[in-house]
Amino acid sequence: MRGMNAAAMSLPTFDDVLAAAARIAPHAHVTPVLRSRALDALVGAELHFKCENLQRVGAFKFRGACNAVWALPEDVARRGVVTHSSGNHGAALALAARTRGIACHVVVPEGAVRSKLAAIEGYGAALHFCAPNIAAREAACAQLQAQTGASLVHPYADPQVIAGQGTAALELLSHAGALDALVVPVGGGGLASGTTLAAAALAPACRVFVAEPAGADDTARSLARGERVTDFVPDTLCDGLRGTLGEQDFVILRAHGVEALTVTDAETVAAMRLLWTRLKLVVEPSSAVVLAALHKHRERFAGQRVGVILSGGNVDLDALPALFALAAEE
Repeated sequence: MRGMNAAAMSLPTFDDVLAAAARIAPHAHVTPVLRSRALDALVGAELHFKCENLQRVGAFKFRGACNAVWALPEDVARRGVVTHSSGNHGAALALAARTRGIACHVVVPEGAVRSKLAAIEGYGAALHFCAPNIAAREAACAQLQAQTGASLVHPYADPQVIAGQGTAALELLSHAGALDALVVPVGGGGLASGTTLAAAALAPACRVFVAEPAGADDTARSLARGERVTDFVPDTLCDGLRGTLGEQDFVILRAHGVEALTVTDAETVAAMRLLWTRLKLVVEPSSAVVLAALHKHRERFAGQRVGVILSGGNVDLDALPALFALAAEE
């Protein structure tokens, strides 16, 4: 792998996923798995929806954040934690820190969704604003670390975060039994790589697919090219999927032959509407991208048993009319 030393990386393993499951058990929900005959018929497959929109803070992110916080040694934990996030990870880390009684600092970009910022603050974190780019986020985190001694808990490139995210697939596979495929959203790649570790250990014949917006298709391009694509400007309404694929995550996805499926924002919003009406669940666009990918590429899944992770349900309600109008234009 050009420009990458996999051996030097601290890559999580399936044993780390199992350890994470035990560590977060007192704090995280075991979320339900739902079925829909109507959506099965639409895709032509047997779909098993893992509802992480019903997880604490309304997203799978609590799993990884909780595992990372509770994995810290006591003397390190008491100095607190810091991260950068435009929403779900920040809220998840804030709540995880609160369960351990430690401080949490979240660097957020100017212009982030107000409802998500309110959630971060509501869980007790201190907000620190910066310019809306990754360099500014990382610089602000480094400054806070230097000032406070807090530990950085990266949204998707932390081995403990990746292991924690893998517990959703661990639960899904335990509940649904043998699956032919698993489909998850991908942004930074924490959920995707954690899911891949769980599937490889528990269901080696199960293929893992990642769904991502066409306007932020760095994972699809990275896997096709064989090296990470990092020079891109995301253009998608899926605010949770704008992150650049993490280096560790890329190594895991590539090693296991994960395939990326891309969809338009309009296709994603149409899928979100279907999930709202058929499953009666509130999911956000970054979550609905999985159903959009299944529908668009349904010939790939015909007649199969497919696990689907619905990653979150934190929707900006004020933006809904414009979102649904987008789907109607398609």
